Amino acid sequence: MSTRSFAGLELTRPLVMGVINVTPDSFSDGGDAFRTDDAVARGLALMEQGATILDVGGESTRPGADPVSEEEEIARVVPVIRTLVDAGAVVSIDTRHAAVMEAAIAAGATIVNDVTALTGDARSLDVVVESGVSLVLMHMQGMPETMQQNPQYDDVVGEVMAHLDAQVSTCEVRGVVRSEIAIDPGIGFGKTIEHNLALLKSLEAFQSLGCPLVLGVSRKSMIARLSKGEEPKDRVAGSVAAALAGISRGADIIRVHDVAETCQAIAVWQAIENADTKSK
Repeated sequence: MSTRSFAGLELTRPLVMGVINVTPDSFSDGGDAFRTDDAVARGLALMEQGATILDVGGESTRPGADPVSEEEEIARVVPVIRTLVDAGAVVSIDTRHAAVMEAAIAAGATIVNDVTALTGDARSLDVVVESGVSLVLMHMQGMPETMQQNPQYDDVVGEVMAHLDAQVSTCEVRGVVRSEIAIDPGIGFGKTIEHNLALLKSLEAFQSLGCPLVLGVSRKSMIARLSKGEEPKDRVAGSVAAALAGISRGADIIRVHDVAETCQAIAVWQAIENADTKSK
């Protein structure tokens, strides 16, 4: 049996995707990496800590976030991507805009991570097909500006799976190989806590779609609401717990802010899972 891979990376173990928000208003870090130098420094640090992929974004997609112009988004991310790629990083561009995808790919990004699953811009699929990059399709009900205003489903797991399967099929028709299309159930994107928990518990079901599985729960408000209302930077333990729950249910790539802590937890979890129970 051939080894599964995505974007040239073997999926023989869970991979960690480190988050770099080149924004002044992200929920998780409040602009800590808004300046180019700070964003590059963060990326290099995340690589050192064990991140296999660096996910660079120039527009906050937190609930209620205001959109930014494509020109501003490009100005934020391209210098960061170019420098990190020159340093040997595998970079994904977190954007819903085709023009930003094009600029990021030209700067060296090899993965497009789109929270709208390529539905946010009519040109996005063309850009992906023409460039040959790998792709992460995420499920979101609504748009970031409105997605948390009373999200509703009859069957959240079935509906999210059906939506992602349809988007994957659309990409396949255009020639994108299914193994290079990762899917993300979109925890916290147009979903209540109950929806999020149902998706996490049923994550194994998404393996039936035959795509690499990405999970992003890091520092999300769900963690604080299930715990004691902690601020984003104080949600590390809950984030790691959710990551391990996801990995145990088949997640291939974990998108996180706290790379060192997540890598340590995965290493211990893997050692336990692979331990020889008959060892003398």
